[in-house]
Amino acid sequence: MANRYGDSNLKIFSLNSNSALAEEIAQVVGVDLGKCSVQRFSDGEIQINIEESIRGCDVYIIQSTSAPVNEHLMELLIMVDALKRASSKTINIVMPYYGYARQDRKARAREPITAKLVANLLETAGADRVITLDLHAPQIQGFFDILIDHLMGVPILGDYFEEKKLSDIVIVSPDHGGVTRARKLADRLKAPIAIIDKRRPRPNVAEVMNIVGHIEGKTAILIDDIIDTAGTITLAANALVENGAKEVYACCTHPVLSGPAIERIENSKIKELVVTNSISLPEEKKIDKIIELSVAPLIGEAIIRVHEEQSVSMLFD
Repeated sequence: MANRYGDSNLKIFSLNSNSALAEEIAQVVGVDLGKCSVQRFSDGEIQINIEESIRGCDVYIIQSTSAPVNEHLMELLIMVDALKRASSKTINIVMPYYGYARQDRKARAREPITAKLVANLLETAGADRVITLDLHAPQIQGFFDILIDHLMGVPILGDYFEEKKLSDIVIVSPDHGGVTRARKLADRLKAPIAIIDKRRPRPNVAEVMNIVGHIEGKTAILIDDIIDTAGTITLAANALVENGAKEVYACCTHPVLSGPAIERIENSKIKELVVTNSISLPEEKKIDKIIELSVAPLIGEAIIRVHEEQSVSMLFD
């Protein structure tokens, strides 16, 4: 197997969630993707076969737990088990999008904490490290007893908007929970922030109450970590325009974009929606309003630094 990186003990494997991103990451690192096959038994059970020796190797598996989340999660767990039984030296999960992260606490009685459950599953399967991008809540890092590197999407999104040279901008958080993220982008673009005060009467439903901050006559940039059904972000964009914003851009790290999301974005006041390729977008979701940026250089550099035991913290800037 060709290995331009120069260390044959570093292996990168891709499962089915985002093979295009995995190819990009492998190119950044300078290795070829490892050979493995993911098949199904007739009843739907997943069968994985690793088609090369990985004994004594540091293995990195690229897999976002995006839709279909349960399929991709089981693929990952089974792959980790296969690697462990094939005597790999370390098993490093590269999970650009960490699914089940939105249930990170008990907000109501008798609710599960799925973010912790997934962390337990990955550890029990045999993972040694997780490299992930923009967790829904930073405290999810504390759910792991193994090593975790939490990378940020803000620098990638920030660089894009810096190059656009927009004037008189304000960074807007669509809710109180995203203020820290909005502050990071605002610091990068040297802009003020505003906050949308909203309530969520039930999952995937949001209502705008107030806008905190000065947005009149300004170019607003909404930032979130996940856009799922796009209800929150489109409602926020429309409210900003109604309250005097000149134009509205939106950005997020993880474009889940399920259900009516694409139709809502098309019909909203959002001029551009800037996303990363942490989740693979099917062709029918690649509309003109959506700009896709690659996280491959960031993740590839993180893999090299982890493998060479160098600092990863510089990548946060």
